[in-house]
Amino acid sequence: MLRLLATELSVSEIGKALFLSPNTIRTHMRALYRKLGVHTRADAVARATALGLLRESESPV
Repeated sequence: MLRLLATELSVSEIGKALFLSPNTIRTHMRALYRKLGVHTRADAVARATALGLLRESESPV
């Protein structure tokens, strides 16, 4: 899911790609934000990249 957050996909589109409801996606996003110590999607992506959890050239799907 973290890779999909780095894309322009909406919460609904991420849910469809992962066969999960938008509410489940939002719950996972809140958990990721908490674990990464951030408050926004952009900050989560930046922090995950800085920690080596995401590679900038990595394909999201």
